[in-house]
Amino acid sequence: MTDTISPAGASVRAALPSARPARPFFSSGPCAKPPGWSPAMLELDSLGRSHRSRIGKARLARCIDLIREVLEVPATHRIGIVPGSDTGAVEMAMWTMLGARPVTTLAWESFGEGWVTDALKQLKLEPTVLRADYGQLPDLGAVDWRHDVVFTWNGTTSGVRVPDGDWIAADRQGLAIADATSAVFAQDIAWDKCDVLTFSWQKALGGEGAHGVLILGPRAVERLESHTPAWPVPKVFRLTKGGKLIEGIFSGETINTPSMLAVEDAIACLEWAQSIGGLPAMKARADANAAALDALVEQRDWLGHLVADPAIRSNTSVCLTVEGADADFVKRFARLLEEADAAYDIAGYRDAPPGLRIWCGATVDSADIAALGPWLDWAYEIITRQQPAAHS
Repeated sequence: MTDTISPAGASVRAALPSARPARPFFSSGPCAKPPGWSPAMLELDSLGRSHRSRIGKARLARCIDLIREVLEVPATHRIGIVPGSDTGAVEMAMWTMLGARPVTTLAWESFGEGWVTDALKQLKLEPTVLRADYGQLPDLGAVDWRHDVVFTWNGTTSGVRVPDGDWIAADRQGLAIADATSAVFAQDIAWDKCDVLTFSWQKALGGEGAHGVLILGPRAVERLESHTPAWPVPKVFRLTKGGKLIEGIFSGETINTPSMLAVEDAIACLEWAQSIGGLPAMKARADANAAALDALVEQRDWLGHLVADPAIRSNTSVCLTVEGADADFVKRFARLLEEADAAYDIAGYRDAPPGLRIWCGATVDSADIAALGPWLDWAYEIITRQQPAAHS
């Protein structure tokens, strides 16, 4: 038994579970480092050197090559490392490519809403907006592919993903611009349906933040070289010069100065992914983690999935409902688990319905998901006994 003090000062006794998750890192970004990770895994020769030196450019190119290999990106698509994390990569695509034709934006969670805001209020494009509530998808069949279409492949803050790429028209006239930061390394990506795809190392790869990855298909390159936006484009977003793609960006010559420490960490994470069997193994680990969490949900009548339909439920950023919980309940629930070193950063996103969000990407171990179950019960018992009226 252990004494736990509520915020109001009332003492509540509840039995401590016998074992903690070995790695209680369930944050949805930055996410858990790969199993066995340590700073000793990083090569350090590039540190303190210019990113434009021979070694700097070689390590950046090594990172790009590993991304292509592990993600199985086709040779038709260019890969660049850009500033500003995934957000920077998405905005880079929007600010440089949109405006040539009508735009449709899809929003079923907060980041999709962010792209709506960019298109509507910053770029003044008057987009067609297809929305759905948290836990649901909009009608994908209603998308007009004469438009450029901006969407999240996996909604990080709602746990809703598109089921596949079949809904994206093969004969589309517009560009398909996919924010896939919490989908890559865990879900199948239809590369022939993605003209632009973005992600950051800090999600399913377990890397560090501040850098984004921008992947361009041939149609995106054609747009860049044929379209001049009606608005000024900030220097850090510029992908062309003299009407031609700046090819160096996609071979390791970054737009601005990258953190070579973050690059070395990304390389180490990618080499780990390669060592366990590449993309198939990464997807299998995420699926196993999501299945382990689903088993915990099935065993508890007070816990549920925000996304009712398994066909569109994420296998990375899994969002859960807690019976009777409001934002204060969730905050205290997450704090109890953090203070017990049983689970870190599992409160749902601030704009989402009150609940939990547990990362199930490949860098998490299924055994730690399973070990989390008794700790969820422990925290739930403490808080419901502190405020029984809220759950009567």
